[in-house]
Amino acid sequence: MKSCGTQGIESREASIGMKFNSDVARAVVPAPTLIHACATVGLAAVLALSFSSCSGGRESVAASSQQTVTVGVTNVVKKTLSRQITLSSELVPFQEIDVYAKESGYVQKLGVDYGTRVKTGQVIATLEIPELQAQLQEDQAEIKNATNQVSRADNELKRYDAQYKALHLEYTRLNSVFVTQPGIVAQQEVDDAQGKDLAAASQVDAGKASQEAAQSQLSVARAKLVHDQTLFDYSRITAPFSGVVTERYANLGTLVQAGTSSSTQAMPIVRLSQDDLFRLVIPIPESYVRYIHVGDPVNVRVPSLNRMFPGKVTRFSVDVREDTRTMHTEVDVPNPDRLLMPGLYAEADVALEHRDDIPAVPLQAINHEGDKVTVFVVTRDGEIDDRQITLGIQTATDAEVVSGLNEGEQVVVSDRSGLKPGQKIHPQSVQIMQYQEGKQE
Repeated sequence: MKSCGTQGIESREASIGMKFNSDVARAVVPAPTLIHACATVGLAAVLALSFSSCSGGRESVAASSQQTVTVGVTNVVKKTLSRQITLSSELVPFQEIDVYAKESGYVQKLGVDYGTRVKTGQVIATLEIPELQAQLQEDQAEIKNATNQVSRADNELKRYDAQYKALHLEYTRLNSVFVTQPGIVAQQEVDDAQGKDLAAASQVDAGKASQEAAQSQLSVARAKLVHDQTLFDYSRITAPFSGVVTERYANLGTLVQAGTSSSTQAMPIVRLSQDDLFRLVIPIPESYVRYIHVGDPVNVRVPSLNRMFPGKVTRFSVDVREDTRTMHTEVDVPNPDRLLMPGLYAEADVALEHRDDIPAVPLQAINHEGDKVTVFVVTRDGEIDDRQITLGIQTATDAEVVSGLNEGEQVVVSDRSGLKPGQKIHPQSVQIMQYQEGKQE
């Protein structure tokens, strides 16, 4: 390779030679000495210009290599990092049922309407059931008749018992005389007394059986009364739990069918919803299932009310649905002030991971090269150090540094495409913008 000076000389000599030959062709120079002197002076001038140009280029390259680049940096600091996912759903009452009648009847009284709050056991409606009222009267008559039968059986038993005692005493005396004083009492008389004694004993046993039968009939009559009374008590329809009436289906005088019937004519009286506790059913995506635990706190935000309500994960299925690849999860939301209503749209912020006081760097500082994760660290000498690190929990803006960095070190967060390890830089602290994770419907 030829040097810059040599190339300049050759170029200048070629041009001078060409010009010199041209001049010779056009004119005659009288003195060869003059021509040689002129060529020597021109060559010296060309060499001077060439060496001056090369020297200026080398100085420019050296000056540019000594210039430092200003880059944006930030310090490795300890933070509290947490990940969460936002899911949307509708609030539903913890319990909501349609209240049916157990027996068919006419609505005689209706003590509730839309928006009525009731407590457990409070009467919602009263039905008129004439058939059961008549049945109760019949049952009471049956009980009275059975009671009389028991009384009659008791008296008969007492009479039989008295006769038995008298005849048994007579037989005992005759038999005693017959044994101790033979010939005074005939054998026939003793046998007759013994027969009457045995007959009286049989009547006593029959009387006891009649008494037990009468008592059984009384028990049956009483049980039937209890059964019919229980059915009649269903004419008073009560609230199974505390809540609010959200729908009324029946009016006064409406004939309602028994809810136990398979007939499609069965109509509920009202719809009752528990309003002091709501549940939010949210589908957890498959990738986040491992982070869900019973008792995890959940922030429930209701945009229409512009309020946040505390909740917690109370129950979830232990399987992932094949069609949606999600897990059914329920969040209980207390509603002591009765601000929540069924059907309100809500957003649940479900916490996934949480770490306190851990070293973290912005995501802008991280370089990914295949499986290798690195950052550009500014050394004490102001040079770039390409350092490999291990990451932990990651949020939308920051990442936990498990190893490779220490608190207080500076990392480059600006454009790193033109930077190389060992390069001198001028660090300038910059503020990192924060972003929020998007929500999922």
